[in-house]
Amino acid sequence: MLNRETDSAVVTGKLHRPKVSPGLRFGKALDPRNNSLNFIRLILALMVLFAHSFHLVGAGNGPGFKGENLGGWAVAGFFGISGYLITGSRFNNRLGTYLIHRIARIIPAFLVCLVAMAAVFAPIAYYVQHASMHGFFQTPTTPLNSIFANMFLKINTYDIAGTPAEVPYPGAWNGSLWTLYFEFLCYLLVAALGTFAFVKKSPWPMVAAFLLSVAVWANMERLAPYMQNSLDFNLLARLVPFFLGGAVVKVFSKKIGLSWQGAAIAMLIAVVTVFGFDGFGNQLAAPFLAYVVLWVSTWLPSPKVIMTNDVSYGAYIYAFPVQQMLAVFGAYHWGVWWFTLAALIATMPLAIASWLAIEQPIMKLARRRV
Repeated sequence: MLNRETDSAVVTGKLHRPKVSPGLRFGKALDPRNNSLNFIRLILALMVLFAHSFHLVGAGNGPGFKGENLGGWAVAGFFGISGYLITGSRFNNRLGTYLIHRIARIIPAFLVCLVAMAAVFAPIAYYVQHASMHGFFQTPTTPLNSIFANMFLKINTYDIAGTPAEVPYPGAWNGSLWTLYFEFLCYLLVAALGTFAFVKKSPWPMVAAFLLSVAVWANMERLAPYMQNSLDFNLLARLVPFFLGGAVVKVFSKKIGLSWQGAAIAMLIAVVTVFGFDGFGNQLAAPFLAYVVLWVSTWLPSPKVIMTNDVSYGAYIYAFPVQQMLAVFGAYHWGVWWFTLAALIATMPLAIASWLAIEQPIMKLARRRV
């Protein structure tokens, strides 16, 4: 899930024509107030929904490519976009302001989602499973503990009171939230890098950080025993290169703009890299893939309502519990495509409500207070 940076235009609804920096050697600068990144992020969130449908109806992993299923590539896209935008946010703000914005964007809606799962989704499933509510509040993982154990983004428990059960993928209400912890760690990484003036003045320290992250992932088998084969370390090492790939594009953005020629070259390099380096080619290709996605955002038409309302986060965090609720009522028998369509229809009202009632107001408040 993942980027949660939103420019002021998303809050105000104002759009402007792209501004071209005179320092660019070629291409155009990405206009932060007139692009289709919100639309692309929504597409990525729905790709994750579709990928999860295969698991949740018991149809395997679904389509994949070079070691990642469709959802994995969507998450990589999220992290690339996030790396670009979040690096810009860090370099343009003091540390305190930056952290307040990041917390305001990701935490409140996340906490409300935890409460919704414990107070709405799980009780319904528990009643369907037991035909009564007896023992719901005391059955491990208890509803209150499901909130407390996960409230700091690190997902420690996935079930609530033994639900969901009797479904193809039991014991997990939200298999999407785990990425938010690692995204926030990437926020902290960029926060730390941004404290050094030389990182802001030259693009090469960020390039070095990116290459180091790729080297860590490429040598994961050697490093894993020294980290006690930590799954968290493995997942972080897998995702950080995608985030820093976007950051690399950002630090070069003052000199290198976005153009179709640049996107074509970047795509060619990405293809060669993905196919040419087994095990870490996906990560090594991250800056080039991020460049392509960002260029696409300059010409891909976006509905104005989506351009000014970023519902992708809500779609991302609510899709999985909605899908599991459908599965509790037997919708997994419908097959992947009908199941996905039903989940999409049921998820979007929650995503819209999350944006309008929680995310947008809290971001406005955070910007007024700093």
